Amino acid sequence: MEETISQLKDEEIAQLIQSGKVRFFGILVSRYENKIRRYARKFLSDKEDINDIVQEVFIKAYTNIQEFDSQRKFSPWFYRIAHNELVNALKKRKKQPLFLFDFDVFFPYDFSNNNILNQQIDRQNMEKIIDMGLDQLEPKYREPIILYYLEELTYKEIADVMQIPISTVGIRIKRAKKIIKPILKKLGYNYE
Repeated sequence: MEETISQLKDEEIAQLIQSGKVRFFGILVSRYENKIRRYARKFLSDKEDINDIVQEVFIKAYTNIQEFDSQRKFSPWFYRIAHNELVNALKKRKKQPLFLFDFDVFFPYDFSNNNILNQQIDRQNMEKIIDMGLDQLEPKYREPIILYYLEELTYKEIADVMQIPISTVGIRIKRAKKIIKPILKKLGYNYE
């Protein structure tokens, strides 16, 4: 039974919760807690602030789960809640967010020919390299980069989260790459 439950899609779990089986919310927490924590760390530096945001995101998701349309994908709905909470937290704290890393196309690296371990190591190295240039990005450029490269959302899903047109997502990612590329070049990382 437990194996079957773990194989359920997020949308199916949300339906179960909507039907009154609230104990299944723990599955969503286990699937998304680390992702939301990583997402929040890119905007906030204080560990307590991050923990508060993560907790608030799950509380909002739980209290609003009935509003979720299970015919749509769950992750954009959930990330929209996280996005709103982060925006609200930043407004309240009046802090500049920590700047995120860019994991964009300016790193034309084909992982398909490498083994899984090499892929993980290369991805970690690339994340560190890109992180060096993110403080040059405005939040409107940082967020789509994070959602696309870290959270692996599609352009459509990012558009849903940020409530902007899909074409704007592409433009912002392209502009972010253009801003970061010369910065990384100065640091000695030349990826064409």
